[in-house]
Amino acid sequence: MNAVFPVIFLAAALLCLIRDPALFLPALLEGGQKAAVLSLSLLASYCVWLGFFQVLEESGLERGLGRLMRRPLARLLGTRDEKSLSAAARNLTANLLGLPGASAPAAIEATQRMMQTGNRRAAHLLFVLNCAGLQLLPTTVIALRTAAGAASPADIALPTLLSSLCCAAVGVLIVAPGARKS
Repeated sequence: MNAVFPVIFLAAALLCLIRDPALFLPALLEGGQKAAVLSLSLLASYCVWLGFFQVLEESGLERGLGRLMRRPLARLLGTRDEKSLSAAARNLTANLLGLPGASAPAAIEATQRMMQTGNRRAAHLLFVLNCAGLQLLPTTVIALRTAAGAASPADIALPTLLSSLCCAAVGVLIVAPGARKS
């Protein structure tokens, strides 16, 4: 991807310079301005939700959600390792709240522990659950829609939940039998 984006940018810039050179600099500056505004909007959204997640963590609600998720996760992932389950629960809780950036360290920790204990099946299933993007509250998409000026940016919450539930279920059904063989 590090090579693809510069090639696309250079091709678009060259085409713009050939077709209408007077539009190149204004388009470049406008694109930079839009990118800066979008980045600041996303940064503000992430700050709010990471702060919310910090409050959940400090109040003990995050641990409570993790405990609620631990038993079903132990059954699904087929592991009893408490540290792996705790990290996986933190990871999936953050994902459910729409904070994929906050969940990455917990996913890495859980996967490393699962691989160290030889439970590749659990690591594969956790990976599938993360890729399915199961979210109760798709905060990043809502922030993007807000920044783009959508009339009702949160109206995608239910479709997102339903589609990610279907993706997670299909992914688990596909990977679980194959993961047992590995």
